[in-house]
Amino acid sequence: MAHLLLTGRLVSPQGGGEGAAPVLWLSDGPAPFGLWEELHREHPRSGLWPLLLAPLRAGEEEFRPWGTGELSTVSASEPDWYDPAALLRTGWEYSTLVDSDGEPLDPEESSELGRAVAPFLDGWPGPAPAPGSVGDPDGAARALARELFAGDARLRIGLVAAAGGAESLTACGWCGPANHEDDIAKVSAVLLDWERRYGTRLVQAGFAELELSVPAPPEDTRSALRIAAEHFAFCPDNVFQGAGTLTEYAAGLVGAERWSFWWD
Repeated sequence: MAHLLLTGRLVSPQGGGEGAAPVLWLSDGPAPFGLWEELHREHPRSGLWPLLLAPLRAGEEEFRPWGTGELSTVSASEPDWYDPAALLRTGWEYSTLVDSDGEPLDPEESSELGRAVAPFLDGWPGPAPAPGSVGDPDGAARALARELFAGDARLRIGLVAAAGGAESLTACGWCGPANHEDDIAKVSAVLLDWERRYGTRLVQAGFAELELSVPAPPEDTRSALRIAAEHFAFCPDNVFQGAGTLTEYAAGLVGAERWSFWWD
């Protein structure tokens, strides 16, 4: 099989001490086209979730954070300890009540925020309803992998011993959203909930970015707005440093078969 010809190495987290257990297998170079799909099909038997991995900067030899082991499994937390709806509510409330320094918003900031989160001026609207059908989640994941690899043939393959993509982030100790959330199990808990409700799958991870496949995207702005609120609660930078308002952000979710997240 093709992946048997791909060389790589086991990566242990920095700061784990001598003899720290490896948390990730990383290919030495770019993966052949179609390899992610092959490994994804094998996951039920292998128990190894494949990730397309991108570095902090294109072309860097160290391939941070993966090649340098900038990962951490210090936390003993697990995704199933958390209620995803409660995590999203907390994320919404924190992002709408305080500024980036954790200080209460002043009147001008509150007014500006109100424009950003409209129409949900009365607070957290709650999780969006699940779609009636999630179609073919695995097929959507493989299609996104092809799209991502076609856009950047330098992506490498990572293999993580995990039940799925959501859990793989906790298992390998990914630290991407550390400036926003330092307990990656909480991030995994929300992703796991989206896997169940929307059929999403984690396909690619970068230094502070994630790419998810979406087999059943919202078909209209009204339903997309509720999902946009979840995204804002999960990753406020998507709105604050992106579209600017939930309404504009939601418009980009209609029919979109890919969800992208980025933390500053």
